Amino acid sequence: MNKPDISIIIVSFNTVDLLRDCLQSLAKEAGNVNYETIIIDNGSRDGSADMVECEFPEAKLIRSDINLGFGAANNLGFAKARGEYVVLLNSDAFLKPQALEKSLAYMQADSTIGLGGARLVGAKEEWQPSARMFPSLLNEFITTSGLGDKYPKSRFFGRVDRTWADPNQAAMVDWVPGAFSIIPRRVLEEVGYFNEDFFLYYEEVELCKRIKSAGYNIWYWPDVVVTHLGGESSKTLTQFSMSDSGKQIYLWEMRSALLFYRKHYGKFSAWLWLYMKRLWFKLRTWKNSFSKQTERKNKAALFTTVQKLLKQAWVDTEGGRISPPRPW
Repeated sequence: MNKPDISIIIVSFNTVDLLRDCLQSLAKEAGNVNYETIIIDNGSRDGSADMVECEFPEAKLIRSDINLGFGAANNLGFAKARGEYVVLLNSDAFLKPQALEKSLAYMQADSTIGLGGARLVGAKEEWQPSARMFPSLLNEFITTSGLGDKYPKSRFFGRVDRTWADPNQAAMVDWVPGAFSIIPRRVLEEVGYFNEDFFLYYEEVELCKRIKSAGYNIWYWPDVVVTHLGGESSKTLTQFSMSDSGKQIYLWEMRSALLFYRKHYGKFSAWLWLYMKRLWFKLRTWKNSFSKQTERKNKAALFTTVQKLLKQAWVDTEGGRISPPRPW
């Protein structure tokens, strides 16, 4: 059997219809690239694994009885991959024409590239953040305060998502979202796979951090285009749900943030991150609690909940020192 140029790894969790569409799109748009597909089913209950086994028998299927999280599931795929390059592809991401061919050509032309990412667009071709700066206390303040959204064209305030930059220009960046990325296998073997302490969120940020620390570059390519349906549901406080599932998702992100700050910036930075977030939401709670308007009262209740979740995340991770027992 010929060794593939690319191993495409897709992690699926209860996305049977999207996964089918993703695999059909992949077969249509792969062009002349020699690739293999590895699918890790993260304990889905919607028949995703059976669908793959029946409709896409050429794909390598790994079944997990439980939800391992994004990083740990991808690591199973890394261990099985035979390609010289590994592509991470979300089950809700769909390649545009020549995306795979162009990304492979970029990687083969420059051995200093440790990871490359695409221009992500939504279902209606709307821009999604595709090239980002590493988290920092300053960047966290810009995001949390809303200054980044208020002044997107400012090179300073728009720094986190590079909203000031021309999205049609390729650039070296800090990290790219995991909806689509391509990585040389030799780089993965050098810096290590995903850190499995991160169940969900920050895992691709942390991997890019290690790749850059090893001396490689992270690239954003605007002519490698991928439609990403999940981008529209990225969490903001205005979209945050008071439901149990909404709280759980937000708590996961907080835990991962503390783990990241503690690992890469130290305990004091993790504490400052927590203090800054709690202070901000305490002030927002206070500001809205005196209003008689229902909307503002609801905001006050929301911000109170966020403060409690931040406190819980600190306790759960012992200040970012440990990853809570799974499942999170």
